[in-house]
Formats: sequence, C-alpha cells, structure tokens
Amino acid sequence: MKGIRGTAAIVCALATAGGARAADYTTVKVETMVDRPIEAVWPKVGGFCQIGDWLKRLPCVLTSGTGDLGSVRKLNGTIVEVMVAQTRYSYTYAQPDNKIMYHGTLAAEAADGGKKTRLIYSLVYDQEPDGTQEAKDKDRANRVNNWTGALASMKALAEAK
Repeated sequence: MKGIRGTAAIVCALATAGGARAADYTTVKVETMVDRPIEAVWPKVGGFCQIGDWLKRLPCVLTSGTGDLGSVRKLNGTIVEVMVAQTRYSYTYAQPDNKIMYHGTLAAEAADGGKKTRLIYSLVYDQEPDGTQEAKDKDRANRVNNWTGALASMKALAEAK
C-alpha cells in the first residue's frame, strides 16, 4: 500500500510539473483616425464578419449566430473566433482553440466633436510559447504590422465615397 501511494504521488508530481508553465501575457494596441463620423464608419467596418472586407487574406464565414454576442466566425476556413463582448461600436472575440489565450477587440470612438472616428484594435495574448525574447519581439512586431495594415484598410474603406 505504501508503495502504491508513493508511486501515485510521483506520477501526480511529474504530471503537474510537466504541464505547468508561466504565462507571459502581452498586449498590442494600434489605432488610426478616420475622417468620417462614427455613424458612417462603423457600418462599413464594424460587422463581425466584415474582417474579410478589410483583411482580404482572411475570408470570413459566420458558422453560428448573426454577428452579435455569442456568434462564431471562421476565418480562412481554419481560425475559429467567438464574439465574447459587444457594445454599439465595439466587439471582442476569443480564439477558443488557440493555446495562447488570444483575444482581440475592434472599437470605434467619436473624435473631434463627432466629425471623426478613432478606430482602435487591441490584442491580448500569451507570448510565452514564443520562447526567446527575440522571438517574442518578432512575433509582436508582426502583429503590430498586421493590425496597422488592417486599420489602414478600414480607414480607406470608411473614407471612400
């Protein structure tokens, strides 16, 4: 009996130690100013599946819901995202199958007395799996570039006549 308990304790300790790792959460926040009022901007870029309009490499299909809270979209046929929060001019999504706890938010804010709109894209994710600081920095820079480009596309769509 004593041997069984000892073996069980060792197995539990090894299983726990092998699966444990410290998360290293980081954020990315990029924004741009659009020369249109929020009421004109949000309908052009703020739909949950409109990502396919401003990030062409990620065609979007709603697989559940109608684009509101709890809806699920699939990007590029492989990336699953669930809308976990929503306001009149924002939404937040999570990637449930992603091991880095990836969450993103697209938000719009009225600016310049309502004449302009500030578009903000923010991300939270665990960069620990990247390993080295050099790899973390490179991954973060890629994400900043990706979402800065996405905001530029949103701005162009929103300001088009």
